[in-house]
Amino acid sequence: MKGLLTAVGLILLFVCQAFAGEHSALARVTVYWPGEGSGAKAAWNGARLSEGHCAVNPKKIPYGSKVVFHDAECLAVDSGPDVVNRKAARSCGRNAAERNAIVIDRFFYTKEKALAWAKANPHFMMVRVRTPDTEAGVLKLVAETVPTSSPLLVGNTRDTSGSWCRP
Repeated sequence: MKGLLTAVGLILLFVCQAFAGEHSALARVTVYWPGEGSGAKAAWNGARLSEGHCAVNPKKIPYGSKVVFHDAECLAVDSGPDVVNRKAARSCGRNAAERNAIVIDRFFYTKEKALAWAKANPHFMMVRVRTPDTEAGVLKLVAETVPTSSPLLVGNTRDTSGSWCRP
């Protein structure tokens, strides 16, 4: 019984650290821009993308987290199948650590800016991830990035006129 309680305690300790506070991680950083698989400046969930946003696996890095690179800080607001399945890390990693790295996809307004950043920086780098401490923190961070004049699309709900419903 004592061993079981110790095991459960250790598991909870590691789980809590993974979703709170700040931690570092090895990441394969890729880039994307409007029209390059992301639609016209919109994330998969309808939020407007801007420079300073990035796509992450929400199971590894919760939305609303800040991802700190050596040159900038990005807000995690988007996702995608290649980010979740870590395709870029698995295909170009040269060792086990690189092949197991998380994938973060940085958004840029133009293809030229995105490719210039990718060329000037290493494919794999250590990043710091600052996760929001409370649910209110997530809502505040998301509210700061979504303009009040733009609708936030929720699911696939449409009203009878065919236009998107607002929350």
